[in-house]
Amino acid sequence: MRLALDEAAQARRGGDVPVGAVVLSGDGTTVLATAHNEREATGDPTAHAEILAIRRAAAKLGEWRLSDCTLVVTLEPCTMCAGALVQSRVDRVVYGARDEKAGATGSLWDVVRDRRLNHRPEVIEGVLAAECARILTEFFRNP
Repeated sequence: MRLALDEAAQARRGGDVPVGAVVLSGDGTTVLATAHNEREATGDPTAHAEILAIRRAAAKLGEWRLSDCTLVVTLEPCTMCAGALVQSRVDRVVYGARDEKAGATGSLWDVVRDRRLNHRPEVIEGVLAAECARILTEFFRNP
């Protein structure tokens, strides 16, 4: 999560909402990809940290299935990112701050654990939650 927080800080410096993400290999020790929000930087509405990290990890592995991988992200994924997590077959999602307004992994919706879907990753929430929330609160107070 510390590496994801470093990525979030990069997003903030670039004028984007400070969210950072990391994809770890199945052993949990190898970093496959890192990313931060780049919507403002690129003008791409899909340039969320999770989407970019998933794309980079898939490119590094040479396949779209991220089985055995873990996505670590500073903010609870939205519906778009939750859908990408299901589609990429990520095994585990670890996030820091809950997103009561747009979260889709347990707070507002629970897309990733919907029994109607063919893949349901494990979700671990609240890792360094206060620190993850603080960087977001500071950004929106002092944009």
